[in-house]
Amino acid sequence: MSVFEQYGPRKVINGCGKMTVLGASAVDKDVADAMAQAAMDYVEIAELLPSAGKFIAQATGAEDGCPTCGAAAGIAISTAAVISGINLDIIENLPDSEGLKNEIILQKGHAVNFGARVTQMMKLGGGKPIEVGTANLVVAQNIENAINEKTAALFYIKSHHAVQKGMVSIETMLDIAHRYKLPLIIDAAAEEDLHKYIKLGADLVIYSGGKALEGPTSGFICGRSELCQACRMQYQGIGRPMKTGKESIIGLLTALDKYAAKKPNAEQQKKRMKLLLAELKNIPGITGSIAQDEAGREIYRARLDIDAKITGISATVIAQKLETGNPAIHTRNYCLSQGQIFIDPRPLLEGQENIIADRFKEILAQAKGNK
Repeated sequence: MSVFEQYGPRKVINGCGKMTVLGASAVDKDVADAMAQAAMDYVEIAELLPSAGKFIAQATGAEDGCPTCGAAAGIAISTAAVISGINLDIIENLPDSEGLKNEIILQKGHAVNFGARVTQMMKLGGGKPIEVGTANLVVAQNIENAINEKTAALFYIKSHHAVQKGMVSIETMLDIAHRYKLPLIIDAAAEEDLHKYIKLGADLVIYSGGKALEGPTSGFICGRSELCQACRMQYQGIGRPMKTGKESIIGLLTALDKYAAKKPNAEQQKKRMKLLLAELKNIPGITGSIAQDEAGREIYRARLDIDAKITGISATVIAQKLETGNPAIHTRNYCLSQGQIFIDPRPLLEGQENIIADRFKEILAQAKGNK
């Protein structure tokens, strides 16, 4: 029995991904042990935050860093930082930013909901989101035309949630930002490369600690030193209800330390998913393949195309039955309307791909018997 089952929730098999709604990541023992040690001791948070910032900088190649309780908090805190700087009076009054440079420009196709609205996170930090272009097409002129004396920053969302075509590239956004002497903030929450965007010249980059890093529920901001200092100062303002505890900070830093030594496991991902697909390959109406992540990351998932006319059951109903069972099996369901179910190997614990395959077989056998 899992620790969660003791209090009511069902056991979960996560074939969806590093999703906040499923608890993000299952940390390894070293990270859990470090968090336990931190939980049983004391530290001056005023010393821990800048020390963590230095370690984050070392791990990312940035000038400085700021730990957060998650990437969503990172959006609010980064927004507040570019509005307030280190001015304590402004910090203490945010999100009230009336009369200040508070407009944050982002592309229409990046104004997404990741579980909450990106634009709401900006508003929490005192920002006024300015969405430019249309949901499927933005050009550089749309961005430049929106820049005025109230503009505080440009914002770029690098995510599978965002529109992947018709948007202005990061390089173009950087060029515009730097020509107009504005900071560019990049939300790279689930990205795996911790150096790429700093090397490109981004001023602040936001990451989740519980996604690619496989750390605890946490996050961090890295970038220019004066902006990261302003980020840390937000814990005297809007960052206070978003504060991250000593345990999460130490868990994050431990995960960062271990991440540097990790090797890409794309081949292992493919191997596990090929084994799952082999279990289902002879079932009529099911076509399996390996698919790379839609945002171009080195993530390889199993893709199952369901022909409901042959199986007698749709992809949507299969996913519902998987989720309502015990254990609850969560798959990646963004393309259910197209008859596709994806399974992400990264969050699966050892042997869980076999449980998923067996449950698929049960559901499909029941559907066949009911035809």
